[in-house]
Amino acid sequence: MDEPSNTGLMVLILVVVFAFLYIPISVLVGLSFNEGGMPTAWTGFSFKWYGALFANADILRAAGNTLIVGLVSTVFATLLGTLLALGVEIRRRKGRVLETLIFAPMVIPDIVLAIALLSFFSLLDVRLGLHTVIMSHVVFNLAFVCAVVRARLKTFDWSIVEASADLGASTLTTLRRVVLPVLMPAVIAGALLAFTLSVDEFIIAFFTAGAERASITLPMQIYAMIRFGVTPEINVLATLVIGFSLLTLTLAQRLNRGGLPGQ
Repeated sequence: MDEPSNTGLMVLILVVVFAFLYIPISVLVGLSFNEGGMPTAWTGFSFKWYGALFANADILRAAGNTLIVGLVSTVFATLLGTLLALGVEIRRRKGRVLETLIFAPMVIPDIVLAIALLSFFSLLDVRLGLHTVIMSHVVFNLAFVCAVVRARLKTFDWSIVEASADLGASTLTTLRRVVLPVLMPAVIAGALLAFTLSVDEFIIAFFTAGAERASITLPMQIYAMIRFGVTPEINVLATLVIGFSLLTLTLAQRLNRGGLPGQ
């Protein structure tokens, strides 16, 4: 008799938690189709605010900057994170200090990392702009890529590397023809995760972008708009960001399982 009651309680808790998490998001998505100008009062179904959003020059410029930062930082973070994961696993000598250094950017609060990066750029007298945002996002995303690739390496059969060497393949050939094909799902998953985190990141970009409007990213633009009140355009923009994030994270999760979607 106790087991059914415990199961029912767990289901109830699960429903409450998911409702707490997703009802506000569902309300936001629904209000993005609100015809009226009041963002919190439903007056009818309409797509007009989606059209208004894509006609906003400031939002389009911020979206372009976010795309540039996301793509460039993802390329470098994926490359460096994959090499870091390979280097750590090949050495086979892991310690608490090394693990802490690798994963520190993941657990350090964003505000602390942002201040540290700003202080570093100021110390080197580097002019803030889109390039400093990109470098900061590489530092932030590198640990996440490394963690995803290392999870794949835990099940990697290193005997095939030894077999490749016995057959006369060079180290570069083994890496290109043997190791990378096996790691590719994890590498792609890490890249998608890094790109999603870069698109959503606000605090680090806010501290390292500088004062120029040309370096404003989409989260910074949303913050600037919402300071004067929530508008239907913000609901639309938030809905698009949520949809994009869910899509890329789902794809990254599927790839990290070892296969392409649909397999």
